Amino acid sequence: MSLTTLGLELPSDPRWVDIAGMNIGDILIDHAYCEQKAASSCISLIVQYPEKARLVEVLTPVVAEEWGHFQRVLKELRKRNIPLGRQRKDEYVNQLQTILRKPSDRHEQLMEKLLLNALIEARSAERFKLLSEHLNDEGLKKFYRELMISEAGHYRNFIELAEEYLPKEVVRRRWKELLEAEAGIMRNLEVRSDRFH
Repeated sequence: MSLTTLGLELPSDPRWVDIAGMNIGDILIDHAYCEQKAASSCISLIVQYPEKARLVEVLTPVVAEEWGHFQRVLKELRKRNIPLGRQRKDEYVNQLQTILRKPSDRHEQLMEKLLLNALIEARSAERFKLLSEHLNDEGLKKFYRELMISEAGHYRNFIELAEEYLPKEVVRRRWKELLEAEAGIMRNLEVRSDRFH
């Protein structure tokens, strides 16, 4: 799986995976909260758009899958006798939120939310790939390979749902804009030892 497959324009800073490997407890804690927020985000979309039958159909199993990932990360923490700890500020997601439009049209609002989720899933899949290739822990390498495949599928789910409810050319134009903005955020984001993103 490559950046092209995921649509991303800029790879993660290569220093990140080395730092992550040396601070795997902090990364696992932050990752657990990322999975919890992913499940919550899908639930929120279902609650806000219950009339969108396809959205409800596609995202309901994603909620279960993300929550399952949360439970699996907790298991990895327990294996290492690491408590979950408190949620950390997600600077990456906070900065992504600032590039979203706030349209009055309900369908355009949905597109913004779906594409935000697609971006986060694509970046997560890229980072899972890095961890699956570079960690020394064979069990965690396998774990992150499995999650990489799952998150890449979720990324496609969100793009396809956006194209279900808005014209493809509108979605693709906006997706390109968001990818460029995300690359700018990644370029300037501090490489942290305690953050998954």
